[in-house]
Amino acid sequence: MIGSSIIIKGEVTGDEDILIEGRVEGVINLNGNQVSIGESGDVSADIQANVIKIDGTVTGDICASEKVVISKSGNVSGNIVAPRVMLEDGAIFKGSIDMDPASIASKEAPLTSQQPANSAATPMTSPGLDLKSV
Repeated sequence: MIGSSIIIKGEVTGDEDILIEGRVEGVINLNGNQVSIGESGDVSADIQANVIKIDGTVTGDICASEKVVISKSGNVSGNIVAPRVMLEDGAIFKGSIDMDPASIASKEAPLTSQQPANSAATPMTSPGLDLKSV
C-alpha cells in the first residue's frame, strides 16, 4: 500500500497487488496483478496491469489484460485499452475506450474471409426502393 502522505515519482514495478492512496507520477507496470487507486489516490501515470480499479483520480493511459473498473468516485482522464470496462454511475471519464481490438479482429477474420469478394461493393436494396430517387 502506498499511503496518503507518500509521493512517488518514477516507475513502479513488481509482482504483487498494490493499493495507492497517495500520489504517483511516472509509470505503473504490474502485469498479472491488480492496481487499485483509493479515493485519496492521485495518479499521473500510465498504468499497465491485469485488473485496474479506480476510486480516485488518474491522468494517463490505462491498459489492463482483464478489466478496468471506474467507481462512482473515480475520475479518469486518458485512454483505456481492456477487454472489459465498467463505468459506475457517477464516474467521470474523458478519453477513449478500446475493447482489445487485436482479439476482436482475430475473431472477425474467419467471417470476412467467407464473404464473396464483391459483396462489400454491392449495395443492399429492398424491392421497390430506388436509391437514385432518395
